[in-house]
This record gives sequence, C-alpha cells and structure tokens, in this order.
Amino acid sequence: MTTELKIKVCGTKFQDNMRAMAKLNPDYLGFIFYKKSPRNVCAGELDISVLSESIKKVGVFVNETIDVITRKTDEFNLDVLQLHGDECPETCEYLKAAGLEIIKVFRVRENFDFSQLKTYEQHVNYFLFDTDTTAYGGSGKKFDWNILTRYNLKTPFFLSGGIGLSDAAKIKKLAHPALFGVDINSRFETVPGVKACNLVDDFFNRLRNEHELSAF
Repeated sequence: MTTELKIKVCGTKFQDNMRAMAKLNPDYLGFIFYKKSPRNVCAGELDISVLSESIKKVGVFVNETIDVITRKTDEFNLDVLQLHGDECPETCEYLKAAGLEIIKVFRVRENFDFSQLKTYEQHVNYFLFDTDTTAYGGSGKKFDWNILTRYNLKTPFFLSGGIGLSDAAKIKKLAHPALFGVDINSRFETVPGVKACNLVDDFFNRLRNEHELSAF
C-alpha cells in the first residue's frame, strides 16, 4: 500500500526564506502569531499573498482571543488555523463555522489520555500531536511515537515534535490509519524562523519518494 503524507513547514518568519520554502512545494506553510515565540510574525514582515494557492497558509495561535485570530486571518488571508494552546471545543466550533480548517494541537506525554479528544472531533479537521514541554512547541524534542497506537479516533492527525532529517525513514514505516501529515520546524533551522532550504528539500525527497507503509 502506498500513500503520500502531507508536509507542513512551520515557523517561517522572513520573506526571502518563505519564498525559498514555497519553491519546494510544501502542502502547508505555518506562520506563528505568538509573541513569546522567537518565530513570531510581526506586522509588515511578511507578504504571504505571493504564495501559490496550492500551499495552504496556516496561522498558529496560542490561547489567543477570537477577535485577534479573526483579524490576523483577514490580514494574512489564512486558510487554516492551528490552535496550539488550551483552546476549548467551543472556540474550535466557532472558528470552523467561519469556514476555516482547524488543526487542534495536543501535547502528548507517556500517560496521555486520547479519550479527551472526543469532544473536539466534530469541531476540527485535524489534530496535531506535539511533545509535551513547558513551551508551546518548537522544543526540538520527540515523544514516544508508540503512544500513538492508543489513538483510535477517526480524525486524521499531523505528527510533530522534534522531527529531523534522519526521521524520514522511520516515518515511512508508520502505518497508523489516521496519520495524515508531518509538521517540521526547529530541526531544519539555521536560526529561529529561518529554514535551511537544503535540509528541507532533502527531507521532502526522502519522505515523498514512495511512502510505503509497513506495520506500526
């Protein structure tokens, strides 16, 4: 069986680097709107209107107000909202009703209870599983992927958390039926917010060349 995982590059902050990433044709490009992040996008730094419609523009927010999320969505013409904090199902429901795709992030640890996601299922398009740390993403740390065998809901998910170039082969061996895509960030940077194009390109090639599924 062969399938193609979606690839999301998150945390691009500067115009030239964004253009370089776009040439590699990721499925999603993520832009972080969180002031505590070194990858936070400030007003006037990026013009993402130059991106092809084939690349979905993702706004990443952490416990932000709906008013701010709506304003940033309009300002940057976002296609997808990634809610990376402790947002409730009602917030997801409201934003999805506005016609946006919703990715709800959960930080996974050894004893993580996936049953708590059931209340979110009808209000999101995807889940994203990241490593549970004191920060909201960008830690460069992995969680134990074997934990994912306990996830049995139907909502597809992105795999995130410390994914690097050498992980492409391991990801190609994952056969979870709900695995939809991978999210890469800090392991492909020269400095926070600047991606190393050669590393990203190499990862794309490794992952996209016959993504053959085997036993999870």
